[in-house]
Amino acid sequence: MSGLETVVYKILASSVGFLNSSSDWLILSFLLAGLLHHILSPDRLQGMLGNKRVATLGKAVASGLLLPICSCGVIPLGLGLYFSGAYLGPTLAFMTSCPIINPAAVIMSFGLLGPQLALCYLVTGLVSAFAIGMVGNALAGRELQAPGLERPVERIALERGPISLSSKLLSGLQWGFADLGVQVSKYVVPGMLLAGLITTIVPSSLIQHYLGNPGLLSIGGIALIGAVMYVCAVGHIPFIAAMVASGAAPGVAVTFLMTGAATNLPELLSIYKLIGRRAAVIYNVGVVGISLIAGYITNRLLMPGFTPYFNLSNARQAIHLVGWLTPTSPELVHYLCSLIVVCLCLYALRPWMKQLAGSTSSWLQWGKASPR
Repeated sequence: MSGLETVVYKILASSVGFLNSSSDWLILSFLLAGLLHHILSPDRLQGMLGNKRVATLGKAVASGLLLPICSCGVIPLGLGLYFSGAYLGPTLAFMTSCPIINPAAVIMSFGLLGPQLALCYLVTGLVSAFAIGMVGNALAGRELQAPGLERPVERIALERGPISLSSKLLSGLQWGFADLGVQVSKYVVPGMLLAGLITTIVPSSLIQHYLGNPGLLSIGGIALIGAVMYVCAVGHIPFIAAMVASGAAPGVAVTFLMTGAATNLPELLSIYKLIGRRAAVIYNVGVVGISLIAGYITNRLLMPGFTPYFNLSNARQAIHLVGWLTPTSPELVHYLCSLIVVCLCLYALRPWMKQLAGSTSSWLQWGKASPR
């Protein structure tokens, strides 16, 4: 195998690995988002999350706290809330809190990183979720509500008339997969390929070098790396714990935990294409900016003389609890779910593929007809 073939193989292997780690959550999220969109009454949802109140942001953040879902799996759920009547602020607050401070991530952080570092991470996650939600409500233009939800929801419900539960279930599944699933998969799959490319190109030694340097430049570098890489909301915590035990600065660890869990290319592409540029900027700049500030404060003010934490008993208990909260699927299920996501992506790209096939056919016919 040539050098180029080896690199391509590594990129594809990394991309498939990333997709396998989140595809089952994506499929489950498509299902839940579809059911949410068509079973929960729009007037009730809009009354709960369709306003700018701080209490509403609290409900969105609390909802994220209860779901042990990765940053890719939260995309369909957040978009399902948004297109069902939630304002932009609560939507972004939910999408921030869910991967950062879900119960599995919190338990793993306290067990592997210790109470001090885990508390910094938890507080930073809560602050960022509320802050991004408030900024989203304040700066949103047309993105404040999903298109078509400006009319009073009670009037829309009356116009539709009574709908049976079975019809709602079927309609929800159709919307969750044929509409939302197709659109999300169209950006998740290319995002996974880009994440695989970046992971293959960026050497792990570079990340370790930045993790061990407490300066602001290293915090900015690791924030950038974490913002574009795809890492599991829980799976990256043992990696950070190992780096901290080897001498990594605590603030750099907090920054990477934040940006790695809450931002990645598939998520940013989905927010940009399905909600809007302003929403993607608010979300990404908010997470990265707050993580930078939190990392710097942690290094310079909160934990300047940090001593690495390691407690084998607590670590084992945390891993056991996280395993109970986040049951793993068989490998065959991961591949099957990944295949479904890829098929949804190909279905979304079918107009482009038809156009490409037509252009290729015309070029071949022109080549045959041209005089030699």
